[in-house]
Order: sequence, then structure tokens, then C-alpha cells
Amino acid sequence: MISTPWESASGLYKLLVIGSMSISGLGIILALFGANTTNRPLMYTAVAIILLGLLTHVAGLVVRSRDVKVYRQQHPPTPKQNPGR
Repeated sequence: MISTPWESASGLYKLLVIGSMSISGLGIILALFGANTTNRPLMYTAVAIILLGLLTHVAGLVVRSRDVKVYRQQHPPTPKQNPGR
């Protein structure tokens, strides 16, 4: 792989990570707004939005692990030689 996971990540993974952060951030903002205005339905909706963000994050982890598995199959690790032994 390249030096950082983000550089070698697939477009789908990047989309899921950015989407997850955006959805979760929106949920947190709505939860704070709902808590300050004592709007219970908004707070419960915000919790559902945060859960959707977490599920999106898990989907990103699944995609990332799939990408790593494919990379490892295409580039198997080579055993290191110990010349001192």
C-alpha cells in the first residue's frame, strides 16, 4: 500500500467516510439544538440520524477491509531474509 491509508483508499471508502462524518455531525448539531430548545421529537430524530452515521461508518470499515483483502491477494507479503543467522 501507499504511505497512508487515505491515499490508497477506494473512492467508495472515501465517500462512505465523508458521508459518515457529515451525517453524524448533522445528528450531533440537531441533538444539541433539540436539547437546548427542549424539543424531544427533534432529539429522538437526531439520535436516529447519529445511528445512521454510525452504520455508514461500519459500512466504510467493511469496504476498507474488503479492499485490503483484495490488495493482499494481489500483493502477497514476502518473507524477510535474516543474513545474520
